[in-house]
Amino acid sequence: MKKKYRIKKNEEFQYVFRHGKSFANRQLVIYYIKKPNQEHFRVGISVGKKIGNAVTRNRIKRYLREAFQDVQPQINAAYDIVVIARNPAKNMGYAEIKRSLMHLLHKEKLI
Repeated sequence: MKKKYRIKKNEEFQYVFRHGKSFANRQLVIYYIKKPNQEHFRVGISVGKKIGNAVTRNRIKRYLREAFQDVQPQINAAYDIVVIARNPAKNMGYAEIKRSLMHLLHKEKLI
């Protein structure tokens, strides 16, 4: 995923948390906010230390980035999305994480 599609700054994460909407399932939580003047969506990924060691956290982040890259053409352009992984995500493979992410995106009509 290209850098222009990522949220990196803490202020941008906090803005989405404070002003955006959220939705969750057992494995993931998404926060999103509409940004009408934006030409493409942006994604921030957060995996806390409670999930596991660095190897586990980085694997989950890789899976989430890859899942977003697969569905990139379907996602509505004018959104900032922050994804937070929950504890059950550490035992999941790529296909399960993608299915969980797609469930959230469909429920909130971001696709």
